[in-house]
Amino acid sequence: MNILITGGAGFIGSNLALHLIKLGHELTILDNLSPQIHGSDPSTTSPLFQSIQGKVRFVRGSVTDIAAWESVLPGQHAIVHLAAETGTGQSMYEIKRYVDVNIGGTGLMLDLLANGKYSVNKVVVASSRSIYGEGKYHSSALGVIYPEARKDEDMQAGRFEPLCPQTGEPLILMATDEESKIHPSSVYGITKQNQEQMVLTVCKSLGIGATALRYQNVYGPGQSLSNPYTGILSIFSTRIKNGNELNIFEDGKESRDFVFIDDVVAATTLALNNDEANGEVFGIGSGVATEVFSVAQLLVNYYGVDVPIKVTGAYRLGDIRHNYADLGKAKRLLNFEPKVSFDLGIRRFASWVNDQTVQADSYDASISEMRLRGLYK
Repeated sequence: MNILITGGAGFIGSNLALHLIKLGHELTILDNLSPQIHGSDPSTTSPLFQSIQGKVRFVRGSVTDIAAWESVLPGQHAIVHLAAETGTGQSMYEIKRYVDVNIGGTGLMLDLLANGKYSVNKVVVASSRSIYGEGKYHSSALGVIYPEARKDEDMQAGRFEPLCPQTGEPLILMATDEESKIHPSSVYGITKQNQEQMVLTVCKSLGIGATALRYQNVYGPGQSLSNPYTGILSIFSTRIKNGNELNIFEDGKESRDFVFIDDVVAATTLALNNDEANGEVFGIGSGVATEVFSVAQLLVNYYGVDVPIKVTGAYRLGDIRHNYADLGKAKRLLNFEPKVSFDLGIRRFASWVNDQTVQADSYDASISEMRLRGLYK
């Protein structure tokens, strides 16, 4: 196939492109090479961009630019739509940029497909676990429950676990499946929900197969180590390598589902080639919840840099406590099953980081931005 990947010079996109090339597909990539991800001079500062140079047809441009879309859409059989602004915290104060790129860019793509004559017959859109907000829980009094955003007064008092609205007791965490309630707690999550709904709705009306993949926390060799707005593992790694203290939010027991890049590439490839995936959404993760404090300890050990790990009790408004994927549907319809355990994946990630140039740590500046806006407490 001729396949277009938007955001294809990014972490997921570049790895997916190299994999699809090996399978014999012809790749076109549309990417604006954002300095936040690729640095000031991508040809020298972005290993991700360098990895695809000369191997794909590359067009530098934004998904908000109609001319860029018109230059890459002709002749394409499939689109993997990854291009998006991705910082959960940042989305709460750069609202227009997130809406313009994530919603506006997707709307422009769909408008062109609806009104032009193109050969696209498949679209895979990158959605996110963030559309769920908090994950799925069980209450002894109410059964299955999807708690709303945690209250400021509870967080200030150190009550970080979501609480049963009837009994006030901590809820029991369950795996989040595709039928779980959608109630995003950030602007980023709202835009991802909008993206997948638009893609699934419009493509169905056009007779184009469409699939939304709700990625959990994707990590692995190659991810940006200089972006302070997204990626717990990369943020922690850069701070450790700079000898800076790790400040852990809340009590460190908040958890995430970390899914290795190779597994995400495999799931996306399966979605591209499986007609049973048309019109469907899938949670893509490892299916395992891992506590943030244990991640920090592992990285400090792997890098051999003795930095303090401080559990601060501080928190960001809009953050969730827990969310990990129920993979039942992905296994059943996509035949997807993650192959890389977190223990193996984090060793491979840390080994790669040890071979990289240490990046400047701008995390404190990103926290200051949120504090100024009342989003970090």
